[in-house]
Amino acid sequence: MRINHFKVNCMNTTQPMEDRLWDYIDGLSSPAERSAIEELIAANQEWLRKYHELLDVHQLMTASELDEPPMRFTKNVMEEIARYQVAPATKSYINKNVIRGFGAFFLTMIAGFFVYFLREFKWTSSGNNSSNLVPSYNLNLEKFNYEKVFSSTPITLFMLVMVILGFVLLDMYLQRKKQQTSGGSIP
Repeated sequence: MRINHFKVNCMNTTQPMEDRLWDYIDGLSSPAERSAIEELIAANQEWLRKYHELLDVHQLMTASELDEPPMRFTKNVMEEIARYQVAPATKSYINKNVIRGFGAFFLTMIAGFFVYFLREFKWTSSGNNSSNLVPSYNLNLEKFNYEKVFSSTPITLFMLVMVILGFVLLDMYLQRKKQQTSGGSIP
């Protein structure tokens, strides 16, 4: 009576038929489950068909052997790699002309900023100095409008970029100095 009750529970539960059959084939099911599954295989054509299908798959999996690499596999691979010429590490991965171009661009920007800054000064000439060939200029820094120069968006952005680039260059300099003192290679 107990086996029939288990057999009914096997058919009504949500555990798939394949899972139960795999447990049966692998020997993981309990003796009560084994006898119930044996009865289901004998009585139900669908269970029998699925059992033979899974049994064939199980036999194929156990019969096939994994190919193992030869004992010298790693050494053979390393010898093959050694045949090729490995490119030596370069000291500089960035083209020097690119660096010079950036430098020229930023020097031009600094010169432009300087010219703009000088243009904002109010230059006055004193006309009573006739003995000098070079006219003298009176620079009135009190009348200079600092707010106009330093509050414009392009100047603020330019100064921000210059400060960031200064920090980047300082970091590169300190990293290079640190690598030189530790004896490491310079990238």
